[in-house]
Amino acid sequence: MALSRAEREKFLAEPHVAALSVDAGPGRAPLTVPIWYQYEPGGDVWIMTGRDSRKNRLIQEAGRFSLMADRQEPTVRYVSVEGPVVETVPATEELLRELSARYLPAGAVDSYVAYSLAHHGEQVVVRMRPARWVSSDLGAVSDYGPDAAGPA
Repeated sequence: MALSRAEREKFLAEPHVAALSVDAGPGRAPLTVPIWYQYEPGGDVWIMTGRDSRKNRLIQEAGRFSLMADRQEPTVRYVSVEGPVVETVPATEELLRELSARYLPAGAVDSYVAYSLAHHGEQVVVRMRPARWVSSDLGAVSDYGPDAAGPA
């Protein structure tokens, strides 16, 4: 069953590791990689990546990308969002800290930020405006057991 706008935005605002996909050019399948992201309902999605990374180059060439976040419990649910890049700016330590705190335990954030600043090179923040959404809640895994009738 498709999610309502409020449900899909709330789900995307949760800290899921997303799959990012971007056109990789003629004769190639899309580049699809796991990524941390940030989103607040009604706003833009943003990611952080290496300024000179293949991912960033492809995103800038395509001018758009998509993210898909999912979970298995308590029900199988996913949200996919696609849209145009609206801004690419140099990353800041403040934004790195915000993104890291979304995914890491509080005690690990300072160490990760220090490591990232020392070893990951120049980073950029890429903002995408959600334009197309696909979402669904497929029910509990137990609904599809050997005695279940399956989805209606």
